[in-house]
Amino acid sequence: MPLTAHAADFARLALANVTREYPNFPAHLLVSPDEQLRPSTLHPAFYGAYDWHSSVHMHWLLVRLLRRHGGTPAFTDTEPVVAVLDRHLTPENIAAEAAYLLDRPSFERPYGWAWLVALAAECRAYGGAAGARWAEALAPGVAAVDRLLADWLPKATYPVRHGNHPNSAFALGLVLDAGELSAATADAVRERLLAWFADDHDAPTHWEPSGQDFLSPALTESDAMRRVLDGERFARWLDGFLPALRSGAPCSLLDVPVVSDHADPQIGHLLGLTLSRAAALRSIAAALPNGPVRTRLAEAAEAHVKAGLPAVERGDFTTDHWLASFAVLALDAQQ
Repeated sequence: MPLTAHAADFARLALANVTREYPNFPAHLLVSPDEQLRPSTLHPAFYGAYDWHSSVHMHWLLVRLLRRHGGTPAFTDTEPVVAVLDRHLTPENIAAEAAYLLDRPSFERPYGWAWLVALAAECRAYGGAAGARWAEALAPGVAAVDRLLADWLPKATYPVRHGNHPNSAFALGLVLDAGELSAATADAVRERLLAWFADDHDAPTHWEPSGQDFLSPALTESDAMRRVLDGERFARWLDGFLPALRSGAPCSLLDVPVVSDHADPQIGHLLGLTLSRAAALRSIAAALPNGPVRTRLAEAAEAHVKAGLPAVERGDFTTDHWLASFAVLALDAQQ
């Protein structure tokens, strides 16, 4: 199903979320009784959408929709989107966000960092006066993430593999796709991914999913390795990491997760898992030669998209504040 069919609804949903200050879940460490804790004071650009990382990637969603569908019949009312982006993505606001990140080196590491870099890349790709204006404003934020990554990666002896925000593979894959990092930091990202994952084999896929995953540990790792290994080397690595794909044995990664309660904030993460899996399955399949493994992955991706898309907009803030971004990742993934 093309993204054009959802563009207007997703834009309306994202716009409502990035301007909605409450309810809010600030991941803020208090160090003084005098601190000002209003979300828009702490985060003048990214105060909405319940939490910082969701606000960042819902801004990314708005720019992606402008770039892909602005001015088409599916999404004609772009002026409110541009106005909000102009109001939020200013040099002053992003300077405050960058300072906050540098003052708190573990805040949103690495998930929120990656989405900030992805947002800057999306603004640059959008182009024109508006895209250039937003990308320039975001430059201090990108520089902060570059510095933070350069400091963190040498210390990151082990990856975080579970299927939530700290997952290492998902975030580092996003920053490589963005292409906004300095050459030295991008090289350090690739080197760390290879150091962590190049020798992995026989992934315990029967452990997935965990009860509140919105990422698949095995598929995010595979998708990250797709970015750092050429086609033939990647295919060999994947055969060793997920041997069930080639053998035809059952593989739980290909089965759509059961979501027993869409409104539960943690169980509801599994809705995101359906869509993040779909994106990874499509991208991994596209990196493989034609054959049964590619076909099997592509068919599983379509089943996940079909299951996940109806949940994107339910009128329930626990999912409405974030899920559309993952729908767009799935719909836009290379096939």
